[in-house]
Amino acid sequence: MNKQRVAKLIKELLVEIGEDPSREGLLKTPARVAAAYEFLTSGYRTNIKTVINNAVFHAEANNMVVLRNIEVFSLCEHHMLPFFGHCHIGYIPKKKVIGVSKLARIMDCHARRLQIQERLTAQIATDLMKAIGAEGVGVVMECRHLCMVMRGVEKQESVMTTSSVLGSFHNDAATRAEFLSLVGRSGGG
Repeated sequence: MNKQRVAKLIKELLVEIGEDPSREGLLKTPARVAAAYEFLTSGYRTNIKTVINNAVFHAEANNMVVLRNIEVFSLCEHHMLPFFGHCHIGYIPKKKVIGVSKLARIMDCHARRLQIQERLTAQIATDLMKAIGAEGVGVVMECRHLCMVMRGVEKQESVMTTSSVLGSFHNDAATRAEFLSLVGRSGGG
């Protein structure tokens, strides 16, 4: 990402919305926004294999593994406004487990791009399944979208929930129900 070019564009944006980019409070804003976008879109410059960094280990475990309440922040691709909340990831290993921090890192790799929550949820599940060849994978995300909260319909209490279930989490109602129960969602059939 060319931070100088982005800073120039932000300066132009400030003028277009009626601001004076030379006033004291805005002098460094273009550079700050460019640095923020470099971080917030770092997923475009991140490779999943590098993120996982060979942290896949042989294990005889075949019980469900769940990591709950991973904080997630992303930018809505429609308005470039933040959405944020929690992500819950579960899987049943098939001779391979993954380092626990890698679950959050896989999520961040995709969240640090312009996104829609539905796609983000599916990308996390798909990459985890590919990385370890799990028997099944489940991902649930619960997020607040500022495009709904602070503009548009202005519904401050709205929370969007998405899920992606693969393998046994998709094919077996009992497995799916156990996962949803562990992450605090009702597991109906």
